[in-house]
Order: sequence, then C-alpha cells, then structure tokens
Amino acid sequence: MLNVPAQSFPASGSQQRVASSGAGRNKVVLKPGHSLMDWIRFAKSGKDLTGLRGRLIDVTPEELEKHNRRDDCWTCIRGMVYNVTSYIDYHPGGEDELMKAAGLDGTDLFDQVHRWVNYESMLKECLVGRMALKTPAVEFSLIVFLVTGVTSPLAGFAPPAPGAPPPVKDSRPRYDWFQTDAAVHLVIYTRRKIPSSGCMTADLTAGLLRVEVLLGKMSYMLNLSQLHSDKHVNTASSVGKIQLTMRKLTKGKWATLGQPLEHHNTFLCKKDRAVFYRDCVLLSKTEVNYNTQVFRLQCPQGTIIHVPVGKHVYLKACIKDTEVVRPYTPVDQRLAAGPDPPSQEPDLYLMIKVYPDGVFTQHLNSLQTGDHISVSGPEGSFSVRLLRDVTHLFLLAAGTGFTPMARLIRLSLQEIDTIRKTKLLFFNRREEDILWHKDLDELAAEDERFQVEYVLQEPPGLCSNSRTGGVDEAVLRETLVRPHGSRCFVCVCGPPTFTELTVR
Repeated sequence: MLNVPAQSFPASGSQQRVASSGAGRNKVVLKPGHSLMDWIRFAKSGKDLTGLRGRLIDVTPEELEKHNRRDDCWTCIRGMVYNVTSYIDYHPGGEDELMKAAGLDGTDLFDQVHRWVNYESMLKECLVGRMALKTPAVEFSLIVFLVTGVTSPLAGFAPPAPGAPPPVKDSRPRYDWFQTDAAVHLVIYTRRKIPSSGCMTADLTAGLLRVEVLLGKMSYMLNLSQLHSDKHVNTASSVGKIQLTMRKLTKGKWATLGQPLEHHNTFLCKKDRAVFYRDCVLLSKTEVNYNTQVFRLQCPQGTIIHVPVGKHVYLKACIKDTEVVRPYTPVDQRLAAGPDPPSQEPDLYLMIKVYPDGVFTQHLNSLQTGDHISVSGPEGSFSVRLLRDVTHLFLLAAGTGFTPMARLIRLSLQEIDTIRKTKLLFFNRREEDILWHKDLDELAAEDERFQVEYVLQEPPGLCSNSRTGGVDEAVLRETLVRPHGSRCFVCVCGPPTFTELTVR
C-alpha cells in the first residue's frame, strides 16, 4: 500500500507553467468553478476523494475493472491506481476522454494525450494504491472474521448482522467542564457503557486539543484551540463518563474552554473521520521468537491512546521517498494479568513478525531506540458487544493472526462472566513459530476455562497438546463442537488463504 510523495504543482518547467495549451489536446468548456485552481483547492479541502478513509490498498485487475462507471471511476497510470470520480468534471479533455480509461490501465492513453502533465501531484489525493503483484504478498493481511450462533461444526459461517442504526439525536454524547486555579477538568458524558480497555484518544499540543471517543460505529470529537495548559493530561472513566484533566500553565480562572475548531462537538460514523496520526517514539524491541518482536512505542507527551479490544492502529513511514502504511493490532504487555489490576498503560505494544523481504517490517526492524514513527488512533469495526451472552468462544489463528486473539483471551477470562470456555486453535508451520508458547501453556494450566491446541505443518518436538496438519474439514469438525444449549462465537484471523479455507 503506497502513496506517492508530495510534489509542487505544477512542476517547475512543466508545460502547465510555460504554456496555456498543449499540442494534440482537445479541450472542452468546463463548468464555472471547475478550473485547474478550483481543482487544487478542492483536492486540498480534506474531503476523502478515494472512499477509503486514508487507507491505501493493492488493487487487482479484477477489482480495477469493477470501477468503470461515471459515479465510480478508477484508472491506473504507471502502476498506481486513482479514483478519478471527483476529477471528471475538472478534466480539460472532458468526461468522454477520461472515461476511456475507466476501470482500465490508462497509461498508454495518458502518454498519447498529455505525457507532460504532472499527474502524481494533481491526483495524489485520489490515490487508491498500486496494482497488486501477481505473486502473493509476503506479509500477512490481518483481518478478523466473526460469526455467531454456530449451529453445526461447519455451518453458520456468515458475517454478523449489521449493527444497530446510529443512535437518535437525544442520545448524543455531550461535554461539560469545570476548573480550579491550577487545573481544568473536561467531562464527556457518553450515555453508553465504556469498554474496560478504554475508547478515547486525546492529543494536546501547542494549545490544541483533539479528543475522539469511539462508541461502537460512532465517533464523538472535541476539537479546540487556545488552551493555555501544559502537556500533562490525565484521564479517568466511570459508567457513561470520561474525565480528562489538564494542568494550567499559569494559575487563574479561564473565561472559556478554548476556541472551537472544525469538527468540534460532532458525532459521526467513524468511517467518515479522516485517519489522524501522531509521532511516536520506539522505546524498546523485545524478542518473542527467532523472527518476531514486540515493539514498544511511546506516544508524545500530551497524547493518550486507548485502543479497544479488537481494534488496530496504522503505522506510517516514509521508506525510500514513498509513504507506506500497515495495520497492526496492539497486545497487552502480558497475556495474563498480574496480581494487581492492570493500570492504563500509556505505551503501545505491537507484536510484529519481521519478514526477510517485507518492506515495512524490515524498516521497523532497522529502527533504533529513540527513532520515530507515525501511529494512528484505533480503527476497525469489531465490538466486544458481540460477545454478550456468549458461552463458548473459539479462536482460530494462524501466525501473527494471534495478535488480536491475545487481548480477546484476556477479556474473556477476566471480564465476561458468561463465557465458560475459551479455546484457541493455533496454526503454525513449526513449533518454534508459536508466539507466546510458554505463556499460553501456563495460562491453560492455571485456568480451566482456557484451552489451547497447536496445529503444526511439521511434526512437533516436545509440544504435547498439538497435532500435525493444516486447515481442513476434519480438524474443524473435531474442534468446533457446539455443546448442547450453548451460544458459540468464532473468531478467525490470519493470512487471506487461511481465512478463506477456514470459512469455506
């Protein structure tokens, strides 16, 4: 998933700077307000022109062909795919010319008509991603497939029903604030149950405060400027309420709580929010096995990130002058809780397998303590509410598909009383590939409600609770057994081929 680097537009010396028309081009009369400069302003407006909310994807030829209509138009130029739907009315050659490349590789057509155009900069906000290579991707695509009500070992594998519609207006969250001479307390009344793992991100820097609260599929945001406070921020939550405390730079009374900015006090579907990144620092790398490490990232002072169970974050880095984005699911510092209740951990722990030819993971592995990387807030559609009234939880993971399962295991054993049994079926190539092997075995020995079984492609060594094989019907029939009167829930995560075989 790539993005072209930002460039000046028009490029220095391009024909757009030195001439008002190009040879061989058939121009049409554009609608008022659709000039080149109008397009530049529109492209920089912050509107999502790709329909992917800031995410970048690898596009197969089959996927490209689907987007061949006036209201859904993608095209490929030199291996990069752009959603040009919004650009059609701004195209000097007219709609008909641009539609010739709809759903197709338009490189040759582009070169015939206007090779000189600096399309990388002009269409950078329309970038969907690059054309997928014919060879399968090396790195896993982490996804979670969730099903409920398994009626037979291989039946009932269907996506969960759509969630409830957005809440009615009178159930919108609201906020209030109060102060002392030394501090300001911002209180958000969510009017909903707050996940124990938290649901808020807060960024306070240079007098700017951005707070986002995730409530199911919805996002509540506060966005303020001119806050005369330092970067010391504390949070606390209770039933339906989140309190954020900021320390004042100087003692005294505030007349107002800053000045509202765009999107302040808004309640929208999460998918309609742009992805927001902050600069984090690598604190440490801890080896899990021969090719996997836990990367501990520290957020900037003044930033707090609560990642709900089942959600992921995006990491973004510039690698060889190209912006690369990848999703990763945070894990807790430990699989099982210690003797004391876990505190709100300010750092992010990411368990990541480093692939020999993985562009992004090799970059991560090259980072030294103190190096920086951009991290988004929580993303993803999973909700722990799906686990209400579940009695038996089955987790099927392959490789690093285990990462979202780690926090689900902890949640099911410590916080959901209805779950009587949690079973992890962990698929790997070899015994040495098993992540947190010792921790899983110890947890299974300590808690009778948890069971783990390893499925290995190569014969195991000393691993007793394992079998040799892969994802096949026999294994699933034997392991996905629904006890009488139970309510079962199945989670699957791993590379696409694993998921496809599992849910087939």
